[in-house]
Amino acid sequence: MTDFPAESFPKTQEPRLWHDDGWTAQVLKNEDDDGWAVAMIKDGEPEPALVGPWTMGRDKKNPKPLDVNAFNTLVKTASEFVRRHEQQLHATLHQRITVTAKSARITVSLDIVLDEDNTYALLSAHDEGEKGGELLAQLRVAPSFKLSRASAVAWAENGFQKPVER
Repeated sequence: MTDFPAESFPKTQEPRLWHDDGWTAQVLKNEDDDGWAVAMIKDGEPEPALVGPWTMGRDKKNPKPLDVNAFNTLVKTASEFVRRHEQQLHATLHQRITVTAKSARITVSLDIVLDEDNTYALLSAHDEGEKGGELLAQLRVAPSFKLSRASAVAWAENGFQKPVER
């Protein structure tokens, strides 16, 4: 699909094509076998968020037609899938670990900054003790930097010098 404003998609309720609430369900011939598949596409997205098998109709040749209950279930499933994917991406791009180093509680964060030309990561340390979240250090590292308890403690105990990246 192409990028169109949501209002340019009219509500559609056809046996193999439904559009409503920002989603399109399209029943397609499954290229891998004799069955059918359904693709769920969120408005404005170029690729389906979810593709899954679709039930055969009574004649065992054609797909079962979409209906309001099936469409609502598909929207709920696709929305949940997208939400989980977004949560996983966020967890990958933003990591945090709290450690004790030099007798202090320190939260070390690794935040990957996506950039078409130069993706990088920011490694930050915040004091969790008396200074209440004060930024102790921050520097750029490669997005491949592995944040672990050991790497966080080593960075803090080395005076927050640029860590050696392997």
